[in-house]
Amino acid sequence: MISIYTQIAQGEAWIAKYRDRLPVFACILGFTETGLIPGISAAGKTPEDRKYTACADAEFLYYGAEHQAKYPLPPLAAGASPVLISRAVVEALKTSVYLFNAGLPYTPAVPTIDLGGFPARCLSQGNAMELATVKHLLEQGLLWGTKLAANQDGYLVLGECVVGGTTTALAILTGLGIPAEGKVNSSHPICNHDQKSALVQAGLEKMRQRLSNPQSPITNYQLPITNYQSKVDPLELIAAVGDPMQVVVAGMAIAASRSCGVLLAGGTQMLAVYALINAIAQAYNLSWQPEEVVVGTTRWVAEDPTGGTVELALSLDKQDIMKGGETPPLLATQLNFTDSCYPQLQAYEQGFVKEGMGAGGAAIAAHLSLDWQQNQLLEAIEKQLERLSRFNQL
Repeated sequence: MISIYTQIAQGEAWIAKYRDRLPVFACILGFTETGLIPGISAAGKTPEDRKYTACADAEFLYYGAEHQAKYPLPPLAAGASPVLISRAVVEALKTSVYLFNAGLPYTPAVPTIDLGGFPARCLSQGNAMELATVKHLLEQGLLWGTKLAANQDGYLVLGECVVGGTTTALAILTGLGIPAEGKVNSSHPICNHDQKSALVQAGLEKMRQRLSNPQSPITNYQLPITNYQSKVDPLELIAAVGDPMQVVVAGMAIAASRSCGVLLAGGTQMLAVYALINAIAQAYNLSWQPEEVVVGTTRWVAEDPTGGTVELALSLDKQDIMKGGETPPLLATQLNFTDSCYPQLQAYEQGFVKEGMGAGGAAIAAHLSLDWQQNQLLEAIEKQLERLSRFNQL
């Protein structure tokens, strides 16, 4: 039920080490105004819906189906929120769940740990966040990564919810000199690569113009759009074209990897985070343990014919920041919804939704820690949908 697509030996060693161990589940919630651009994301039918997606998913993950939600799950063009998968697993595992607000426009109606971040502006402006905010969020990530990893022999599952996050992922990857064009995924059945690319190029160009200004405090900055030998300050890059989740998860993973396993639960967004881990660790001389970190997603992402997830993972060794990049083990659950009786779940097999809220990582945890197979996981997810439908009817 778990396939390994890259770094097979390292991935097998990680699975063997953490099989039958109980994970801690953390989800980092963030927001970028990039997600409000029409057509950029299917995680909510309208831009207005997408403002509340992270709050709604967090509420469902924490309370489950039988709860009168302040922020109900938003309607989708097709499919159902991937939080159904995550909730099914954490409920069965009875594991600790931590929700972090890295920067949201609204306060979630669930217990969250507020990291003191802010929503990001659209990346096309080349000035998404203040550098001071990015540095603060890195410090918070390092702090909480250490706390979450303390006194446990299991592993940490780090999920995310950022609508529009695959576009900020493309911006980070491109800014780090990684050839990511046409390789990131989306919640659409056919990825909107041209739209993403246009936004990214606009943002990177504005960043380059701003940071090449003689008045800029950064005097030795070179942006590697075409020159992959250039070096880039990763925190400046995040401030320019990133989102608040990315730097928090990078910091958490760096710190947690020193004492436990880390499962970066997401698709191409987490590949961008992995590239940032490498860049931040080298730029700021932070120690971490790469062998303890894997990226875990769904097969809908790993085998997306309109993206290039595996190729992108392999491209990370082309990262020319400081000493160079590294390819992470890419794992994916083989969960399949073909035989589901619910069309909302069958839509995943047509390419809708694919991933989010740590769904792929949660499914991997179900295989590792509960030894669940396809039928058990599908049944648990369908029960979540049944309970939600009954509660909504009442």
